[in-house]
Amino acid sequence: MRTGAEGSAVPHIGFGHVWHTRLRPRQHRLVVPTFFLLLPMRTLRAHPETAGALAWNRPGALAFRDADHGDGRSAQQGGALAWLDELLRSEGIADAQGEAWLHCYPRVLGYSFKPVSFWYCQRADGSLRAIVAEVNNTFGERHAYVLDQPSYGRSLQAGKAFHVSPFCAVEGEYHFTFRRDGADGLQSTRVRIDYHDRQGPLLLTGITGQLQPLTAASRQRALWRYPLLTLGVVMRIHWHGLLLWLKHVPVHSKPRPQQRPVSRSRPQGLQP
Repeated sequence: MRTGAEGSAVPHIGFGHVWHTRLRPRQHRLVVPTFFLLLPMRTLRAHPETAGALAWNRPGALAFRDADHGDGRSAQQGGALAWLDELLRSEGIADAQGEAWLHCYPRVLGYSFKPVSFWYCQRADGSLRAIVAEVNNTFGERHAYVLDQPSYGRSLQAGKAFHVSPFCAVEGEYHFTFRRDGADGLQSTRVRIDYHDRQGPLLLTGITGQLQPLTAASRQRALWRYPLLTLGVVMRIHWHGLLLWLKHVPVHSKPRPQQRPVSRSRPQGLQP
């Protein structure tokens, strides 16, 4: 994804859906309409006025707050972008100095929960250098999966190292695949995260959406259609957890969190 065209590095909003399919020991599927943001974080840090219809580090119906990401540091402390740069340097990635696009859920009416966010880290020439998948659970814990040398349409694997659901053990691996379409990759996006345990594929999940610049009109459309978006995410997690329990899906106890909340990927072949 490149961002050389003038005016492309502005906040975007995506309208689409999230899907989740469990294959065993009981089949279970959900598809949820949703919206999300795609934010050019370096541009916004240098020129916060480009946030436009988004409430940037301030209260608002549709808002972004730096402290919701990374290690929770405030905008005055460098914010989530400072956390990202420190993380990349600690992982030996020194050439991701271009735009950092953050795919995330916003705060909606002051409420925030972000099950997973994706940082698309570019080189100075606009080419993709790394992707960081930032995962949160309902216990307030966070883990970052650093996906090194990615390319769109190519799968990367990372061992599962973080407790997300009591219906999955902390073992096996994730298979990540990212696709972007349109000029500068700002027409549509599709992310796949499939979880494999010792027996093979267990969960097939993903998010897809059509992108457009975030304006007052698109913000109004999002709030009108999904006024309780982020609160609804947490409610659905617990509701579908109850359904899985009623289906007698085995429950795993929560392990102690790892000392180092970062994992690395390894590349796989091109996917069909």
